Formats: sequence, structure tokens, C-alpha cells
Amino acid sequence: MSGPLLVALDIDGTLLTYEGDLADDVREAVAAVRAAGHHVVLATGRSVHATVPVAAELGIEHGWAVCSNGSVTVRLDPDLPEGYVVHEVITFDPGPALRLMAREMPEAHFAVEEVGVGFRMNKPFPDGELSGVQEVVGLEDLAGRHVTRLVVRSPGHTPEEFHEMVARTGLSEVTYAIGWTAWMDVAPAGVTKASALEIVRSALDVDPAATVALGDGSNDVDMLRWASRGVAMGHAAEAVQAAADEVTGTIEEDGAATVLRSLL
Repeated sequence: MSGPLLVALDIDGTLLTYEGDLADDVREAVAAVRAAGHHVVLATGRSVHATVPVAAELGIEHGWAVCSNGSVTVRLDPDLPEGYVVHEVITFDPGPALRLMAREMPEAHFAVEEVGVGFRMNKPFPDGELSGVQEVVGLEDLAGRHVTRLVVRSPGHTPEEFHEMVARTGLSEVTYAIGWTAWMDVAPAGVTKASALEIVRSALDVDPAATVALGDGSNDVDMLRWASRGVAMGHAAEAVQAAADEVTGTIEEDGAATVLRSLL
């Protein structure tokens, strides 16, 4: 393809290790792809206030970022006080899903996102798992207004038990992604990284055949299928790798750098 590519990159487990470290080789590869004129778009489950510092660490001051698994899309601009402007926010009523899961998992941690601020939660999450301002409130307060994302954290349950709970209860009218640990992100129905990236692709006037995506988690599956070239990290689960066109090295092998340099 002639013209710039749209290169969508997951953050945690793809660009950054799960401990939050960024390899020099990955940083340099991102810079090289951008210097070649391609559009690098961070596409992450992170909230916007946790995404902007990563963009800055990568040297990305201008461009687009898809946050909160597609519920929040922003344009980066270093001249603005927060370093970004919100392009789109999609919300939903968390009440039905929250009440259903609270009955199934009464000991679970629940939180709803406050865009650009932090989270409201029913009890504190383990240190470092959520960012921004954190306020502890009652469950009915969490269910009281529309939000971009509902987070469910239940240390006593496995990811498999989360899947079983969803199947058993018939959780509907939402989109959900289950993480490596007993963690679930619940978003508005039909909203994924892929749905937000399609809006970005259209805004940038990039041909659908000129799209690349790289990720490692279940919340990346739709994005990998959306891209003309979807690449899964080598440590990704079998279902994630099956959704991709190809598989690169693991996070320890700087697999992201390998893919990015192949675009040059």
C-alpha cells in the first residue's frame, strides 16, 4: 500500500511489560514507524489519564488514542492543559450488570470510570491496579448514572469462573472482556477497540487495507480481526492468537519491535 499506515498498538503486555517497563528497542521502533510517516494509535483498556503518560514516554505528542477499550477516543495535543481533547465518549447504564454480578459475587470489587479523573468504587482495589482519583461509595451510587466502563475484580475467582458466570446469568446489552486475572471490563454494547479504531481510520482517511494491529489480550481480539494485518504477541492466549493473522515474539522478546520494524 502507498500512503501512511494506521498502526494500532495495545499497551500492557504489548508495548509495556506487566510491570510497566518499556524496552529501548520497542521505544525506538515506535519512533521509527512514526518518523516514516505512519499513524501510531495507542489502543488500550487504560483510562485516558493513564494512557497520556505512556504516549509521552513514547514521544507521541500528536495523534489519536483509543482508551477504555473503545469507550473514550481522544486527540493528543501538547498545547492543551491535559495534553489531549476528548473526541468521543460512549456511555451506558451499569446498573443492571452491576446488580446482577453483585448478587453472584458479593465479595467482588466494583468500580466505574470517571473520564479524565479516576474511579468510584465500592471498596479499595489492590495498590496500583487503578489510577487517578479514587473514591469509595456505595453500590447504588455506582449504579446511579451512565459511565464509560464498569470494572469487576474478584480475587477469589478464576477467569474461567468469570466466563461461567457470564454464561449462567445471561449478561446482555453490554460488551465485556475478561483479563489474565479475575478481572472484567464491562463496556457499552458493541463498543470495542475495533469500533473506535474504525472511526479513527475514517477520520485519518486511511484505506482499510493499510491497517495493522498488535495486542495480547482478550480485549484485543476484535481489533486483531478488524485490522488488515492483525498480529498477536507470542505469550497471548490461544484464542487471541487464533484471531490474528500472525504471531510475533513474546513481551520478553520485544515482539512488538519486530513487527514495527517490519513496517519500515
